[in-house]
Amino acid sequence: MDPHASPKHQFLDAYDREHETTMRVLHAYPADQLDLRPHEKCKTAKELAWGFAMERGLGTMVFNDEFVEKVTGEMPQPPGEWDELLDTVEKVSRDFRELVASTPDEELMRKVRFFTAPRTMGEVSRLAWIWFLLHDEIHHRGQFSVYLRMAGGKVPSIYGPTADEPWM
Repeated sequence: MDPHASPKHQFLDAYDREHETTMRVLHAYPADQLDLRPHEKCKTAKELAWGFAMERGLGTMVFNDEFVEKVTGEMPQPPGEWDELLDTVEKVSRDFRELVASTPDEELMRKVRFFTAPRTMGEVSRLAWIWFLLHDEIHHRGQFSVYLRMAGGKVPSIYGPTADEPWM
């Protein structure tokens, strides 16, 4: 990462790397194990994967400061086919990236409304919001990598070697 790059370009560099890694993890998941639910309180693998797409829609709403007015609390159902779900994650991630890339740097300091604590709405900068969203993707990717292992899939390298993808 170029230390002289603007905050937006630093974010986009990280976003591109992390999204590529997320897609590697998702593509490694066996399509015949989408109903895997590690615990009764957990989502199924398919529901968890669909969250990557839904977060980009949420991300766009918050980025445009439309969350308070537009959020319904109802999440659209995932597509029936795994490949279609993966294509959707790819498309909405690309669209979100373009939204951020096309936003002037000074506009990233603009405040938007979102939860800052349980049941507490507050204001954060767009820049803080997009980093929060990326970190949340990384968090859920970690969850999904556990599902991947439980489903018998091969866990790809994320930040270093795995049992399935050694570096040496």
